[in-house]
Amino acid sequence: MNTEQAIIRALQGNIPLEPAPFKKLAAGLGLPEGKFLAGVKELKRRGILRSIRAIVRHRRAGYSANAMVAWKVTESRALSFGKTAAASPAVSHCYQRVTRPGWPYNLYTMVHGRSRAEMLKVVDGLAKKTGAKEYLVLESLREFKKTSMVYF
Repeated sequence: MNTEQAIIRALQGNIPLEPAPFKKLAAGLGLPEGKFLAGVKELKRRGILRSIRAIVRHRRAGYSANAMVAWKVTESRALSFGKTAAASPAVSHCYQRVTRPGWPYNLYTMVHGRSRAEMLKVVDGLAKKTGAKEYLVLESLREFKKTSMVYF
């Protein structure tokens, strides 16, 4: 594994909650903190690393109503819809995908709310704001797994 992959591997785990977390991660790789941070900046510059963020366990934070919403949107309106949906604070994921025979939905959003009514209000608002008329709300019943992707 090269240094770049080692830095990615270190960042995809838990970042220590301490005053100098990157110094500790760097030390775990046998690198000076400056070299580690330079590697992080280079990954960001090249678009490999988008950001470093905390993960909030939404259910534990009170957002227990969640749904994947499958939307049928014309190709000409897909980009506009995607930008509008992605701008909503209640939407954590927004993707465009190919359709399949018998399944005409091409855009997907993961919508979160503190209650079912709140979550459905967000969905209704997105439908009105974008003019989308055909969609399915696929509510989450139980969470079996929630982890970030591990690349190296």
